[in-house]
Amino acid sequence: MARELTALIERRGKPGMIVSDNGTELSSNAILRWCSEHRIEWHYIAPGKPMQNGFVESFNGRMRDELLNETMFRNLAHARVVIAAWADDYNTERPHSALDYQTPADYALTLTAAIARPVARDESSARRAIAQPAPIGVNTNRTPVAAG
Repeated sequence: MARELTALIERRGKPGMIVSDNGTELSSNAILRWCSEHRIEWHYIAPGKPMQNGFVESFNGRMRDELLNETMFRNLAHARVVIAAWADDYNTERPHSALDYQTPADYALTLTAAIARPVARDESSARRAIAQPAPIGVNTNRTPVAAG
């Protein structure tokens, strides 16, 4: 696990925090030492609360249903090849609704471009919105419902 995390950091950069469940592979002394050495904060979700890490739970379910339950691996080498191919498809070819139907690779490029773009300084003292406005056509008027 630590080797794979190190390789991910080399490819994608260092995260501010890693969130996971309390599985033994993620709470071992080796992982705790790795976190300390790499100065990465690790946050464990509350036991029995998988929705505190909903994106990972969604991914795990999809991988289990589409790959692990459907494939008879011949050996470890075969498993590595098949899993790598599935992950490559998942990250580069398959659009994701949560990313506005872009592939994760394309979405990462838009983030990289947005980060590289110079930011215009706003000299005004007006407060900026914290949340994005509702899309056009979405009714934001809420009618209170009478209790009783």
